[in-house]
Amino acid sequence: MPSSDTRPLQGVLLVIAAVALFACFDTGVKIASALAPVGVVVWARYLFQVGVTAVTVLPRRGRALLRTERPGLQLLRGLCLLSLSVLAFFSLQVMPVGEFTAIVMLTPLLITLLAALTLGERISAWRWLLLAGGMAGALIVIRPKGEAQDLGWAALLPLGLVVSNALFQIITSRLARTEDPATTHFYTGLTGALLTSAALPWSWQQLSPTTWALLALLGALSSSGHFLLILGYMRARAATLTPFLYFQIVFATLVGWIGFGHAPDALTLLGIAIITGCGVLGTWLASREPVPTPAR
Repeated sequence: MPSSDTRPLQGVLLVIAAVALFACFDTGVKIASALAPVGVVVWARYLFQVGVTAVTVLPRRGRALLRTERPGLQLLRGLCLLSLSVLAFFSLQVMPVGEFTAIVMLTPLLITLLAALTLGERISAWRWLLLAGGMAGALIVIRPKGEAQDLGWAALLPLGLVVSNALFQIITSRLARTEDPATTHFYTGLTGALLTSAALPWSWQQLSPTTWALLALLGALSSSGHFLLILGYMRARAATLTPFLYFQIVFATLVGWIGFGHAPDALTLLGIAIITGCGVLGTWLASREPVPTPAR
């Protein structure tokens, strides 16, 4: 199994591909949430993730797919993803997208702190500057328009999402050291599917064939994105990959431009340029760093 400190460029490309799929997934969620209750959308997202993994991997792996050395971490990863999914869906119902995304952009900085504390990763001053630059670019892209609003208690929802997302990324990096990515992916989906199925009777409603097709597509996008994310963390350190999580803002802007005619203005293009520049410089720095001895 490859070391988490090897092949950083491959890890970066995998993470960029993953966040591109996540941007498409978020766009689909906006559409699906208008057609079905949030509880049903979350349940379907996990149902199809488990289904895709079982159909494509289980016949080839058999019982080996279920073998894990870290069942506790697998369960915790599933709980983190479920909590951030629910918090994201409900947050967007009670607060504007700009303010929501601005708060969520605290996640990469928290990941860097957790990586230093829990994974023993040494982070250079240049890496901190790149993280700050990426966050500045992201805030330019998703800056709130119009008058500021008093978010009140609603601001706590995305703050909870930030914590869940940071823990999710750190756990993914730790599991990638020893666990098969297909196994991690399967247990994450299974955890969410079981818990959302238990709550389904309180949110169920009849769905049209079109809605079912959309939910199936969302499941495929989410499943593929998270599988690529796991592979990325097998090839590069968490601190190396963190700046590239900002690329999701770039892809979300492009999807809005192409799909809905929301053309980015000059400031948005400036933010995209800052994000891209920080990402490219981060890759160059990562390629020049010596491989450290993994913390035990």
